[in-house]
Amino acid sequence: MPLVDMPLEQLKQYEGRNPRPADFDAYWERALEELEAADANPELIPSAFQTPQAECFDLYYTGVRGARIHAKYLRPKKRDGLQPAVLQFHGYTGDSGDWQDKLAYVSLGYSVLALDCRGQGGASEDTGGVKGTTHNGHFIRGLDDHPDNLLFRHIFLDTVRLARIAFELPGVDPEQVYAMGGSQGGALTIACAALEPRIRKLAAVHPFLSDYKRVWEMDLDRDAYQELNTFFRKFDPLHEREDEIFEKLGYIDIQHLAGRIQGKVLFTVSMMDTICPPSTQFVAYNKIKAPKELLIYPDFGHEYLPGNADRTMQFFLQK
Repeated sequence: MPLVDMPLEQLKQYEGRNPRPADFDAYWERALEELEAADANPELIPSAFQTPQAECFDLYYTGVRGARIHAKYLRPKKRDGLQPAVLQFHGYTGDSGDWQDKLAYVSLGYSVLALDCRGQGGASEDTGGVKGTTHNGHFIRGLDDHPDNLLFRHIFLDTVRLARIAFELPGVDPEQVYAMGGSQGGALTIACAALEPRIRKLAAVHPFLSDYKRVWEMDLDRDAYQELNTFFRKFDPLHEREDEIFEKLGYIDIQHLAGRIQGKVLFTVSMMDTICPPSTQFVAYNKIKAPKELLIYPDFGHEYLPGNADRTMQFFLQK
């Protein structure tokens, strides 16, 4: 097998490099309490895009710190009893995608809710100093502030609120709410299912936002992780705050959330990935205690993975 990281047997045992803050659990309990205290105020607006088989809505709701969050919501027009729902999360700086690419799940009787991450390429609001997009620099946002102000804390909570809205939608079976995504979307899938453990199944593909210190030690703090390199170069060139920075990033490191997942997991790793290195993917998988299945693509990097979307659909359809 080609290698850009550790041998496979070492990857299967790898436990991570980025520190877990001592108050990690209290941090996330406090975050969830803040979410509970904020009124979601959901609003459904019929979309201009409609099909004979699907009802399509722009869903808006309020996340923490007052940000108005947008998601695409599609549901079958013909519904008989309770049906599954799938949450979809997109890649870094992207958006929820086109309406049409969600219709395959709608044709199977699923409702689909696709999030626009705040401040990225979609319609969600970013209230972190400006309205509108900031597009990049998200996982370092808040490193010079209190950990409660880390932007990805708020984005993780946005996924939880979307899931909780999904549980309450008409026709949705609360025993069949699933989540999926790749890269940043894979990280958000893990965070969502960890912080809202009622998620029954989740499919995460080469997830981002994991084991930041390992990325830095591999000299791969570029591409998606470039802002880590930028932060040190601009604000801590002598690395005098290195321990502090990596510990603070530990609050938004998905490897430390993965053990909270209770749903069944389909996890995909790309072994030639130099954007989200295999070790950073494996460490999240290794810490999942719930039932799990691992798919390994030996010759692929951070890219389209043939057959993976089909495997994900079959995974969700399994009874």
